[in-house]
Amino acid sequence: MTGYAISSYGTFLNMVALNLFVYETTGRALAMGLFMAVRLASGFVAGLAAGGLLARFTAKSVMLRTNIAQAAVMLLLVLAPDGLRTAALVAVSVVVGSCGTLFMVALRSSIPEMVGEERRSWANSLSITGRSLAMVAGFASAGVVVSLVGYTAAFVVDMATFAVCAATVALLPIPGGGKGKPERERESAQPPRPARRRVPVAMTALAAAPGLGLMVVLRGVDALGSSSHNAALPVYSSELDASRPAVFVSAFWCLWALGNIVAQQLIQRYGRRTGRSVGALGFGYGTCLMSGAFILAFAGFPLVATAVIALVAGAADGLTEVSYTSHLQTLPAGPRAHAFGLSATVENLGFGAGMILVAAALDHFSPLTVVGWSHGVALLVAAVFLVRVTGLRRAAPNPPAS
Repeated sequence: MTGYAISSYGTFLNMVALNLFVYETTGRALAMGLFMAVRLASGFVAGLAAGGLLARFTAKSVMLRTNIAQAAVMLLLVLAPDGLRTAALVAVSVVVGSCGTLFMVALRSSIPEMVGEERRSWANSLSITGRSLAMVAGFASAGVVVSLVGYTAAFVVDMATFAVCAATVALLPIPGGGKGKPERERESAQPPRPARRRVPVAMTALAAAPGLGLMVVLRGVDALGSSSHNAALPVYSSELDASRPAVFVSAFWCLWALGNIVAQQLIQRYGRRTGRSVGALGFGYGTCLMSGAFILAFAGFPLVATAVIALVAGAADGLTEVSYTSHLQTLPAGPRAHAFGLSATVENLGFGAGMILVAAALDHFSPLTVVGWSHGVALLVAAVFLVRVTGLRRAAPNPPAS
């Protein structure tokens, strides 16, 4: 998790540095949007292929190779001459988008093998805490690093973070390299099947667990809502203070990350005290709380109230992340990777489509209206999900006393 947090720092650092570098290299704001579109599209395709790859290769080898590939493409960008910078940037967007998705699918699907089924919620919470800290550090230091030592140094730092993560993955003693025993037993008992039905395999895995398919749909709608506040925050911040628009955005995300970290600590203590993990209901209620908080963040409340709202949004976001990941990890080892791959595809699709729709809507409507509609849809789907999960629990027979 330390290696993952370090590589996440490099990712968030470059999220700022690369966008600025793309704009400076091409001189066109449209190029930044295309760069992000290629990155998201690569993640979308990688999500479809993730289940098949993890059926052929161990999670450890996938995590190792994706980090090496990202470090290599950053080195390519550093060494590329001026005439090949645009081509190098396209390569960066494709490799970082696809490998980032593959790494996350491999990591999340192999956590039960790393720590055991009973500790997966704790491990998920730990990884999210590290990523939240990395996000604060990456966003906070991006301007300083680029301003003082330039883009090349930022790219070298990012390359080094991927190398560190690759080294930690190489040292991981994952049983079977991250391939669960049930999957291997099933493969030995049945003849190999062609890889043409990867998406149906994922669909079958979701359909086997009641309510899980709707959970993934809600995750995609939530990603669409996330695109709205990500796009609307700079606009809203400029309306508050046109001379220093970055101040509100930076403060908001720092408070969001702080709320996320606090939520992870509470989740870990809850797990140690009760021996239970936050389940599907936690995901539904957390989504409702998070969407409501993001809508209120654009309602024009005083800064102190908005700061509290940002903390609540971060805490709710942390709750949904842990509960969602932990719930998908209850699937058997074989279908689990396919389910996480399909989930990554749905999330990339929701966020990418949302960024396009929201960017167009912000030219005609206020940030509050755009965020209200986007997160309002998430609230509606979350309410349906909660009704569905509650109905399933009432209909389930009582478990045996043992």
